[in-house]
Amino acid sequence: MAVPPKRIRRKPMSEINVVPYIDVMLVLLVIFMITAPLLTQGVAVELPQANTEPMGGETDEPLVVTVTASGDYYLSVGDKPDDPIDHQMLVTKVAAVLRHRPKTPIMVRGDTQVEYGKVVVAMALLQKAGAPSVGLITQAPEDIK
Repeated sequence: MAVPPKRIRRKPMSEINVVPYIDVMLVLLVIFMITAPLLTQGVAVELPQANTEPMGGETDEPLVVTVTASGDYYLSVGDKPDDPIDHQMLVTKVAAVLRHRPKTPIMVRGDTQVEYGKVVVAMALLQKAGAPSVGLITQAPEDIK
């Protein structure tokens, strides 16, 4: 009588193969790196250049009022941020945002070619809407002198 061969029992493998997860992570990283610059939105303006330090400490997303070279006003909130708005609508929308989020930082982006008076009018309208303070957005200079 022949003796049947013994079966070798294999232990279950308890290791996780992480290589596919790393591949997926790298693909997502590349996708986000490509799409992040495309997500910036708004009206194209040429910002003035100044040596300034960035503001810190804000946790809320700022409310940005843009003044184009032609003197039109744009607001970064609402359903149509790429459409110009008039003075009364600017005051109304900013006041509504400040009622719901009183600590919202307010910034003004003015084109380098816009008349100074148009930016001052925008700041006066923001003050009328109840903004406690207004910041100006500038661009770092290309060459520091």
